[in-house]
Amino acid sequence: MSDSGRKRPPLVAEKRYGGAPKRAAKPAARKASSKPAAKPKASKSARKAPAKTSPKVKASRKPTPKRKPSKKRHPIVAFFLRILRWIWGIVWGFTWRTGMVFGLLLGLAVTYVYMTLPDVTELLDGRSRGSVTLLDRDGKVFAWRGDQFGGVVTADTVSEDLKNAVIATEDKRFYRHFGVSPRGVAGAVRINLSEGRGPLSGHGGSTITQQTAKLMCLGVEYDATEWESEADYVRDCRRGSLSRKAKEAIYAIAMEVKYTKNEILSVYLNRAYMGAGAYGAEAAAQRYFGKPAANLSAAEGAMLAGLLTAPSSLAPTANLQRSQDRAATVLRLMNEQRYLSDEDTAYWQSNPAVLSAAAEAKAGGYFADWVMSTGPEFFTRNTTEDVVLKTTMDPRIQKAAEEGLKWVFDNKVSEGSKAQAAIVVMSADGAVRAMVGGRRTKVSGAFNRAVQAKRQTGSAFKPFVYATALDLGKHANDTVIDGPYCQNIPGSGEWCPKNYTGEHYGEVTLTTALKNSLNVPAVKVSEQAGRENVRTVASMFGIESDLAAGPALALGASESSLLEMSGAYAGILNGGSSVTPYGLIELRLLGDDNALMGTGGGIGERVISDAAARELIWMMEKVVSEGTGGRAQLPGWQVAGKTGTTQAARDAWFIGFTNEYVAGVWMGYDDNTPLTGVTGGGLPADIWREAMVRVHEGLTPTALPAFTPAPPKPKAQPRPKKKKRGLDDVLNGIIKDIVGGN
Repeated sequence: MSDSGRKRPPLVAEKRYGGAPKRAAKPAARKASSKPAAKPKASKSARKAPAKTSPKVKASRKPTPKRKPSKKRHPIVAFFLRILRWIWGIVWGFTWRTGMVFGLLLGLAVTYVYMTLPDVTELLDGRSRGSVTLLDRDGKVFAWRGDQFGGVVTADTVSEDLKNAVIATEDKRFYRHFGVSPRGVAGAVRINLSEGRGPLSGHGGSTITQQTAKLMCLGVEYDATEWESEADYVRDCRRGSLSRKAKEAIYAIAMEVKYTKNEILSVYLNRAYMGAGAYGAEAAAQRYFGKPAANLSAAEGAMLAGLLTAPSSLAPTANLQRSQDRAATVLRLMNEQRYLSDEDTAYWQSNPAVLSAAAEAKAGGYFADWVMSTGPEFFTRNTTEDVVLKTTMDPRIQKAAEEGLKWVFDNKVSEGSKAQAAIVVMSADGAVRAMVGGRRTKVSGAFNRAVQAKRQTGSAFKPFVYATALDLGKHANDTVIDGPYCQNIPGSGEWCPKNYTGEHYGEVTLTTALKNSLNVPAVKVSEQAGRENVRTVASMFGIESDLAAGPALALGASESSLLEMSGAYAGILNGGSSVTPYGLIELRLLGDDNALMGTGGGIGERVISDAAARELIWMMEKVVSEGTGGRAQLPGWQVAGKTGTTQAARDAWFIGFTNEYVAGVWMGYDDNTPLTGVTGGGLPADIWREAMVRVHEGLTPTALPAFTPAPPKPKAQPRPKKKKRGLDDVLNGIIKDIVGGN
């Protein structure tokens, strides 16, 4: 069958004219109706014109983005990039595997430490030594020694201001980290490097948890058999090596797992050293402010928190102004971290914390050191217990002694003088009421010139020469010749003592010789009484130092301490019995009412008779009322005493007493430089007077226990010699008798 009758379709592609293909029209037709529609015949003109698409179809079509032709890398660059990818793959693989191993080891280490950590209650008191609290004669605290621990506190029981001050100063992210602060460590390393130090030298970036771990010495307890000393143990605990830091971090993380944040903070607040022997917040609060840690103000809390960086140098008892300046910085940090308002910060900075009365006075620093040295070592200097010592110290008398010494140096000693002085005041039974061991009175652990300095006594020794003579039967009004006198000393040649004035006064009484401090009569009396007897009497009165063996013994060539000499004079006052100076009344453990020991001194055995002692007191009273000690007179009081000046005026003494108290004063240079224009009757007598005027304020004057010696017996007139009778005289006498008898 032929199809020539049909018109053939054009041989031109539809796309060429923009016409839509027939296959694209069929779906549109199916959408319009379900019935198949008849295919319309297109005219030539219609076929030639480009088909118009509906707006809907145009909108649905998106232009295909043209793909940029890929830029080929340079072969060399591509080669190095492939090497870098390979190296990175090795590094990454090594890193995550190493990290896994490190994390595993860290977990095992933390777990091990966690298992060894004790209960938190066992960690609150970490002291290796105990504390010593010293009470005055009225039972009030005046000094502390040792490692004082005031009692257990917690983060919840201390003042909120103290807690906030510690966090603001030591670790502001304490409640947000896991025991170690990488940011803090990085900051500390940066600061150390910028300041020219090693990365671990100086700032440590330690958290409170890490500091607590260090305070616990990472769980290593002190063992005397393993360490040469406790100081070596502490030094090892404070090491800052890299390995030590790593152990510290592990220990800190284990603590974070074992304990709560507040428990860690509680351990820190109880163990931290806060200066002046105070360990823990409670001890420091009592030591500096006389109140519990729960009642501290913001200024007081800031001051304690400020001590944590340098407790010894910043302690308010060492330098109050420096401590207040540091507290002002802590208050500013508290304000920046919103623990304090601007108003409160300004108020407390302008009203800084001040010391309590006891801490401010810090009375009896030398006294406390001396008492600590006299008690049993295992209960004082090396105690592991908390001990309470009740002492003989009288704060009123202590203050009087300090003020008297200061007044003389301020008003009578040239400015810039480096001369020193010491004072001891005691009762007649040897109970020491005050002690000043140097011009700087607010000290602790300083050289105590009242006890530790051994100096020649000079003429202050002479009362023991006359005490020996009086006890052997001499009397105050007996005489001795003051004239040139020499002795041959084996190995030294001729020795001729001279009076201070260089003159001789002929026949003088013992009283005159003593009150004018004449040297020649003192040596003669000593030699007559027996040098060994004088040594015995002085030793029995309490002068324990080695006494000179030659005749110069009478002139005070021996060395002694001010405490010994004052105690010996107290023996004279109480009637001739020896006295052992003492400062300890009783020793007991904290919280225990029963005393473990009592007084360690007082009146001992008799040395000279009561009559001899009373006569000697009368003679010594003349020293002050008429002789070399006139500047020591007290209005309304009888005073007995003796001046003393050593060779070349290297030492000057005045020791004297009223019926109430004995006081001794020494003055000189620590390096034995001679004093200029100073004798015992000068500045030492002035210091004695200024101190004792204050000591006797409010007391009713009483007379010394002396009596006036009987006047010297008149010398017997020599009988006229009988004339020898001759033979004639005898015969004449016989005749007279016979005649008279008739």
